[in-house]
Amino acid sequence: MAGLQAIRYARGKLEVLDQLRLPHEHHYDEVSTSEEAFDCIKAMRVRGAPAIAIVAALAHGVELHHGACTASTSEETISYIDSRLDYLKQSRPTAVDLTNAIARLKATVREADVSALEAAAAKSAIIDAYIALAEDIFVQDKATNLLIGEHGTKWLLDNAPALSPEGKVSVLTHCNTGSLATSGHGTALGIIRSLHSAGHLHHAFCTETRPYNQGSRLTAFELVYERIPATLITDSMAGALFATQKASAHIAAVIVGADRVVRNGDTANKVGTYALAVLAKYHGLKFIVAAPTTSIDLQTETGAAIKIEERKPEELTQISGAVVGADGKVDVTRTARVATADQQIAVWNPAFDVTPAALIDAVVTERGVVVKKDGSDSFDFRDVMPERWAAVVGGK
Repeated sequence: MAGLQAIRYARGKLEVLDQLRLPHEHHYDEVSTSEEAFDCIKAMRVRGAPAIAIVAALAHGVELHHGACTASTSEETISYIDSRLDYLKQSRPTAVDLTNAIARLKATVREADVSALEAAAAKSAIIDAYIALAEDIFVQDKATNLLIGEHGTKWLLDNAPALSPEGKVSVLTHCNTGSLATSGHGTALGIIRSLHSAGHLHHAFCTETRPYNQGSRLTAFELVYERIPATLITDSMAGALFATQKASAHIAAVIVGADRVVRNGDTANKVGTYALAVLAKYHGLKFIVAAPTTSIDLQTETGAAIKIEERKPEELTQISGAVVGADGKVDVTRTARVATADQQIAVWNPAFDVTPAALIDAVVTERGVVVKKDGSDSFDFRDVMPERWAAVVGGK
């Protein structure tokens, strides 16, 4: 069965799967400008830290390919690219993959050797360098995710508190971290895919992930689509699940993705992650963060400095969905928006929370698994990203 694609791209054309219509409709939006990409990201038609970075980078590449840049000099071309990337950075400020991708793209256009070129040729070379890197970010993401799946599977099987007699484990995941959040395979859900394909997955549990329901709308959809044995629960059921089914279901770990992992290992992820880490610690389960090194922010020392996006109250007090007919069948041609709370109630709706490094057992990257040294509550990422560590942290 072909895998799900959140992003379809050929040079000059970018299409993004509208995830607000899932699981009942498959509709791709064509994204050809930075403004369209900003709206797509902000409205969460695309989400997931890797996918956000890819869509932003490629959308501006499409824009450049079609001649949006009217600059006449190399300096003006770089200034134009900078301004568009700075604009796109504001679409989801907590997701560090976007920040890191923008830094790489800005560096690349400055590294293009245009000293011997006339103005028009220099402009073309800068644009070509930008597009080439944007496309490489897209391609490399899937390879990264496959490595995360491989490393995470091995580490969990080696460190699981218990295995079934057949050598299998069950895990719980939160939000959506699969093909729909990346260019393919996924991060935390990628580990689950890898466990399943290797014959080591007993069962996957996924949380509903209120208030935007990425777990019920997207993760459950991916698990059903790929016929991975799975059960959906509400966020508030996780403690009861661990208390009553940990032994019988061979539950070994909670595996989550990350929107930002800072230098000491504190991790910003979908709100509700912190509570799951506390529950995992109490019930003796491993708590694993699956994140590419592009999601690691070495400049921010602790989670206290992470800017947490707050979203509109209506996401908590209203909900949209396909209409279920009197016969119990879903009618995808009809949608309705309904109120789930008194519309005058005050609402606090942070998109993310920060899980302290002390509650995390392992951070799985494409370059290997990072664990804390004995007695430490912090992670040290210098071995999986030595160049960036030396440039940002130095000898600390």
